Amino acid sequence: MKRRNAQTIGEAIRDFFSENPAFYNKVLEASAIDAWKNKLSPGLANYTQNIYVRDHVLYVSLSSSVLRNELMLNREHLIRSLNAAIGEPFLRNIILR
Repeated sequence: MKRRNAQTIGEAIRDFFSENPAFYNKVLEASAIDAWKNKLSPGLANYTQNIYVRDHVLYVSLSSSVLRNELMLNREHLIRSLNAAIGEPFLRNIILR
């Protein structure tokens, strides 16, 4: 029996996300958090206390003020490298607390 409208899994997922952009944003938010954990070394990631994304802004709570100041100086580079890891320009800003 010949199937009509057969499509690959990738096409089906792409269609689903194009019809449901809220789900796609949630996937990108999770990707941003994973990218943060993977981009920093494990020693630096230990200083991360809380991390979440809201309205294309990554909020990160750090326990070290020295690390926070150092990362603030490299904020633009961090945004570019995290967006490159995500695969598209999703993050607009990083707020370090």
